[in-house]
Amino acid sequence: MTKVKICGITNYKDAMDAITLGTDFIGLNFYRKVPRYIKLKEARKITKNTPKKVKKVGIFVNSTLNNIKKISKDINLDYIQLHGNESPKFCNNVKRETGKKIIKAIRIKNKSDLAKLNKFNVDYFIFDAFKKGHYGGTGKSFDFKLIKGVKKRFFLSGGLNPGNVKKAIKIIHPFAVDTSSGIEKSIGKKDYKKIKAFIGAAK
Repeated sequence: MTKVKICGITNYKDAMDAITLGTDFIGLNFYRKVPRYIKLKEARKITKNTPKKVKKVGIFVNSTLNNIKKISKDINLDYIQLHGNESPKFCNNVKRETGKKIIKAIRIKNKSDLAKLNKFNVDYFIFDAFKKGHYGGTGKSFDFKLIKGVKKRFFLSGGLNPGNVKKAIKIIHPFAVDTSSGIEKSIGKKDYKKIKAFIGAAK
């Protein structure tokens, strides 16, 4: 069964709704330049009340190793998602220094972007749409057929919503699907009914 990651959680209520409705992962974004940035105090409250079966993912974009280590330890993250221009060496350093599982984002513009995969020794990839100057959360999709046949374990992201996630899973068969803007009523605020519909369609 395809797993589900509800990403861009900015508040306690949305996190608990996603957990109650059966998400497998919650994504907390620590990149200050995005509208779904979450303050550490709120993230701490969420992670303290997250059951063990739901994995906590911290999203970082071109951050420092020290910042990642500090936040990871503070709120006991399970996974670290590197969603910027991080090098294979930096990803290895993060894994070694934190001991956490690493998800590396690859923003897909065309088939040639897949050539990067073999350079990284990470636990998972997350494939997202490419948009210049943006690091996810755009609601923009890409041609999912470009990644058909990829042998690595990956999360599929980029414009997924309750209406198209089932079709995407049938085409691609990802390890997990990831959504943020596709289940919102406004930027950073999730819609309970959309979360429920998305998880229902995905599973």
